Amino acid sequence: MQRTLAIVKPDGVAAGLVGEVVKRIEQEGLRIVGMRMEHMTQTKAEGFYYVHRERPFFGSLMEFMTSGPVVLMALEGDNAIKRWRSLMGATNPENADPGTIRRDMATSIERNVVHGSDAEDTASFEVNYFFTGTELM
Repeated sequence: MQRTLAIVKPDGVAAGLVGEVVKRIEQEGLRIVGMRMEHMTQTKAEGFYYVHRERPFFGSLMEFMTSGPVVLMALEGDNAIKRWRSLMGATNPENADPGTIRRDMATSIERNVVHGSDAEDTASFEVNYFFTGTELM
């Protein structure tokens, strides 16, 4: 059993896509073991995206991720990281496979509706960044 983090980003929440994302997660057979809506503060977003702090897009990423509420989910299942990343599709929606969330719902590489952990170590950090053990079912 593996856990990973899923985020419906501010563009997805604003567009009313949370239900469709949750539906696809559940249809994939992944179990949602933690879920809440939060408006990230600048400090929280900077801590979460700390690894990107030197990148040229960091400022615009912070502005975007603090622009509105997000929905945070901890997912669980066999190969959860790989399965969630496959369901999301490529970061750039133009390169994403048909039927993926980003291909179907995203408007650009920067406004791509969802986030997902990319490896076991980042998944562990990311789930624990947003959820305490008592918040996970």
